[in-house]
Amino acid sequence: MSALHELLGLLAPARCHFCQAPGAARGACADCSAALPWNHHACRACGLPLPAVDGASACANCLREAPPQECSWAAFRYAAPVAQAIVDLKFHGRLAPAHVLGGLMAQRLAQRPEPLPDLLIPVPLSPGRLRRRGYNQALELGRVLARTLSLEFAPHAARRVRATAEQTRLDAAGRRRNVRGAFAVQASVVRGRHVALLDDVVTTGATMAELARAAGTAGAARVEAWAAARAT
Repeated sequence: MSALHELLGLLAPARCHFCQAPGAARGACADCSAALPWNHHACRACGLPLPAVDGASACANCLREAPPQECSWAAFRYAAPVAQAIVDLKFHGRLAPAHVLGGLMAQRLAQRPEPLPDLLIPVPLSPGRLRRRGYNQALELGRVLARTLSLEFAPHAARRVRATAEQTRLDAAGRRRNVRGAFAVQASVVRGRHVALLDDVVTTGATMAELARAAGTAGAARVEAWAAARAT
């Protein structure tokens, strides 16, 4: 750390994003981090939170029909205060939550026993939505994860080949129809590689499944789906 950074740290010490307590070097103090809605028990296939008492590794839907990705992981359940942090990131132009949530995600991913993927790809926005919002929230999360975990980052390896309606306005079946055939993935980037796809929040999993399908079609050897949060 440079002398300038040390001086800035003394003048403006880091504060917890959630309670504003000083001294939270990673954006969240120990108490707030422990109290966050971590997604400890989840379906390995789609990341859906599961009751801890069940001891199951897959939800009923994935037992009936597995999604195209090999596995899924979401750091948190979509609940307070993580939900508000994602809303601030996604709709209010605040990028600080990307650094906080991305840092917390990276801490957990660094502890996993399985090898990390070769390549990280954020879920792309349509050009129109990107112009209106000014940034891609999944890409901002990805910058933090890629830097912290030393992952190769490919922010332009996937693109939307057609505009889609806002998923929030649709039911589960409508979401699947809405994103069908919406993505293209560069075969030259993903062929033969272990790929992680990244989004801010997964609701029904339709978007992630369609992008995973496109990555598999492009030749990815293994596809994982990552998200900051998973809705129940």
